[in-house]
Amino acid sequence: MPYKESAISFDRSDRKECSGFYVEPAQGKNAPGVIVVQEWWGLNDQIRGVARRLAEAGFRALVPDLYRGKVGLDAKEAEHLMNGLDFGDAAAQDIRGAVVRLKTTSSKVGIIGFCMGGALTLLSASHVPEADAAVTWYGFPPLDYIDASRIKMPIQGHFAMHDAFFPIAQVDALEQKLRSADVQFEFYKYDAQHAFGNETLKDPPIPAKHDPSAAALAWERTLNFYKRHLVESAPMARSIS
Repeated sequence: MPYKESAISFDRSDRKECSGFYVEPAQGKNAPGVIVVQEWWGLNDQIRGVARRLAEAGFRALVPDLYRGKVGLDAKEAEHLMNGLDFGDAAAQDIRGAVVRLKTTSSKVGIIGFCMGGALTLLSASHVPEADAAVTWYGFPPLDYIDASRIKMPIQGHFAMHDAFFPIAQVDALEQKLRSADVQFEFYKYDAQHAFGNETLKDPPIPAKHDPSAAALAWERTLNFYKRHLVESAPMARSIS
């Protein structure tokens, strides 16, 4: 196994404790890190798999347990758990605490999130100044919640053209907001449905569908983005495609 994994506890910004799932690559504790933010299902096997894939690519990965041990087994339960989550607290406390924890030995730490986690990733971009890069997959919060003037890190986004939960038309407004604040970003749009990167979807109870080709391309772009900004730290030209 090219990595080692374990349960972990870390201090939030307010010094309260949060638990999570941690995977360390063969490169060890000084490798660049990525905080993985769960979908609305919770810290389940699929999101653990994302952390393992990052470790295989040479990144330390930490998944904060935002639901405190609970996992949504169906869409109704997942929606209930998501609606009970304080998004501002999760971004400014749980996710920020996770970034700070990895930064004790990693010089660069990014954030990645999917669906609900994508929305939290964009919130974190303005609430977690310690982070160095952020990637959102098919998720964004209400645009009024994003203070783009506080975002100093580069952002990458992957959005589905046929998303029933995050309308692609709203991505245009998000682009304009980021551009007006001179945020570095690159957005990609795919001929796919919501959750196209979740390979565990089998006859889902919500409008969503895994798309292997879109997922593979988005993953390649994600890793290249992190290599630029967490490993090589090369400057990025802002672009939309």
